[in-house]
Amino acid sequence: MSKFQKKKKEMPAVNTASLPDIVFMLLFFFMVTTVMRETDLKIKKPKLPKADQVKKLEKKSLVNYIYVGKSKDDTPGDKIQLNDRISKVSDIPSFIFNARRKHSEEDVKKLTTSIKADMKVNVGTISDIKQQLRNVNALKINYSTLKGNAFDNVK
Repeated sequence: MSKFQKKKKEMPAVNTASLPDIVFMLLFFFMVTTVMRETDLKIKKPKLPKADQVKKLEKKSLVNYIYVGKSKDDTPGDKIQLNDRISKVSDIPSFIFNARRKHSEEDVKKLTTSIKADMKVNVGTISDIKQQLRNVNALKINYSTLKGNAFDNVK
């Protein structure tokens, strides 16, 4: 028998010197790739109606938003916002054509137009928007709502 015993080798400690570099690299990556809100509202934030049967949109990159509401400076009448500017109903066809140009032909069939309208907007304004969408064959229309009891809207 020998007088010498084998020493048990311990695992060396994990080197954490590069950990801050990795964390900052990930932070920088997400800061660069994250897309923040693309449009600034020029109208008052619409108070959306409530609905009891709500379905989420699947691919939000294929959705074009039309905001309808009252002006922030309280000028009379309903205002329509397309992208970052107040527009007229007659500007909707060019808005849809520009959106179609940005997508492939197979994605154009899936494009949805979402109308985010305040509860107190005139029905005539919504009807005019729908008529313009029909004229350019943009027939997939979504009305943005909040989940809740639909009878709460009738107050």
